[in-house]
Amino acid sequence: MLHICAKRYVDRVEDVTKVTVYTNLDEVELFANGESVGKKKKGEFPFFHFEVKNEGETTLVAKAGDLTDEAQIRKVDKFNEDYRLKEEGAVINWFEIETPAGYYSVNDTLGDILSTFRGKICAVKLLLKMKKALTPDGPKQKGKKKSAEVMGFKLSDINKTMIDMLKGFTVKRGLMMLGGKFTKEQILEINAMLNKVKKK
Repeated sequence: MLHICAKRYVDRVEDVTKVTVYTNLDEVELFANGESVGKKKKGEFPFFHFEVKNEGETTLVAKAGDLTDEAQIRKVDKFNEDYRLKEEGAVINWFEIETPAGYYSVNDTLGDILSTFRGKICAVKLLLKMKKALTPDGPKQKGKKKSAEVMGFKLSDINKTMIDMLKGFTVKRGLMMLGGKFTKEQILEINAMLNKVKKK
């Protein structure tokens, strides 16, 4: 399987844009207007990220084994309003999430963030925020401590296997799975914290 993600996101304002390719094969190469952007070998997850210069009209072609996939991107001066999610309520749109090159964001996996020392510090801060958001309100019963729960699991019971599973999730996805416990503003605040942590 081979797939260039976000094919509907054609009009892009950034000068250098992130292109994500999914494949279950061991290596993928991305081409922009016939020129190789680079080859990437499979890591822990089947997603390959490329930084592509965004100039004029660009045809992207991904190749992995005998498979190919194609997409188009176009440099524009103004954000295409058709891409804006038009729903009521505090919905976080993908373009509201700052993703500075070389720094983490909520779009990165927990596993990637945990690979750096400063990322581990941010992860601890994030877990404390989660615990606070998930700890039940109300009076404490004498002699009993309240325990925060995530999807039916007590935070105190989370073990290495569960953490290894969570490493594959982006921070944003993990927060969204908590069922509205974090507001859009809180997620953007967490993103700003991660934007200060350099990637490996």
